[in-house]
Parts: sequence; structure tokens; C-alpha cells
Amino acid sequence: MRPTAGDDLRPIEDHRDYLLLLVRLQIGPRLRAKLDASDVVQQAILQAHQRRDQYRGRTEGEWLAWLRAILANALAAACRRFEAQARDPGRERSLEAELERSASRLEGLLAADQTSPSEQAVRGEELLRLAQALTRLPEDQRRVVELHYLKGLPVAEVAARIDRTRPAAVGLLFRGLKRLRELLREPGESADGR
Repeated sequence: MRPTAGDDLRPIEDHRDYLLLLVRLQIGPRLRAKLDASDVVQQAILQAHQRRDQYRGRTEGEWLAWLRAILANALAAACRRFEAQARDPGRERSLEAELERSASRLEGLLAADQTSPSEQAVRGEELLRLAQALTRLPEDQRRVVELHYLKGLPVAEVAARIDRTRPAAVGLLFRGLKRLRELLREPGESADGR
């Protein structure tokens, strides 16, 4: 079997939490009641496996962009099944753009300005760690962190979306970030970073 572009990249399944996070950011409350984000991610992973030989990139960033494009198509297809509107190719493009914006915000949380291939690989691994850590937060804390930091919503709108007061949303956000830092701390590292 001949080697293909990107053979040294992380397996598709290792990106499950990252893809799940991106889907959760895209589906609103109305659709969330009808659509299981895990099903969309599973479909995207299946499609990625089926199309693996079509991937031509070489970097972690290109790999993630390729997976996001497949995810956007899977999400658009799932939305079409639940919505009465006709197929709208513009909606698929807007989903892909919104997934890209969410991914950029996720990378911004890591505040990494890395350019070498090894630094990009480290950033890719950090993205996956962050996505996995987010899944370990309590649901209400995870939701406010995602809405505020990854969706870019102001705290007042986050509070309205989760049907809580603004101070309650701020408290959830504070506790969520504190717990997220604990989950992301390297083993043996103390709370003050030493």
C-alpha cells in the first residue's frame, strides 16, 4: 500500500470531541431537540473514512479544515432532514464558514501563535485536549463557555439562551473556566503554573 498525503496525521476518530464541539456550537435549541450531535459527527467520521484517499493536504491545519468541510456537509444534510425548506447550497457554505469561525475562536482560546510544522502539530493536539476537556465540564458550565467564548455571544445573550440571570451566567462561566484550566493543567503542574 503506497503512502498517501497526511499519513502521519492523527487518526480521524481522535477528532471526535473536536467535531462534536463544533456541531454543538452550530445547532440551535429548536434543532437540538430533534438532532443528536453525536449522530452528525458519526456520519462525518464515516464520510471522512470513505473519502480518506481524496485528502491531499499535509499539515494538521489542512487536515482539520478538510474534516470541518466534511462535517459541514454532514450537518447540512442532517438539518435538511429536519427542516421543510428546499436544499439551499448557500446554507451549506454558511455552515462551513460558521464552523471555520468557531474553530478560529477555539484556537484563539489557546492563544497560540505558532508557525512551524511541529508547533502546528502541538497546537492541533492542544485543540483536541481542549475539546476533550470541554466534554468533561458539567453541561451548564460547558454550554456557557461554548456560547460565550466559541460562539462569541455577549454574556447577556448567553444568559437569555440558557434561561438564567446574567449573574448566574457569569458564575457558571467563572466556574467553567476555572474547571477547564484544572482539566488542561499538565500532570504534576501546580495551580500557579510551577
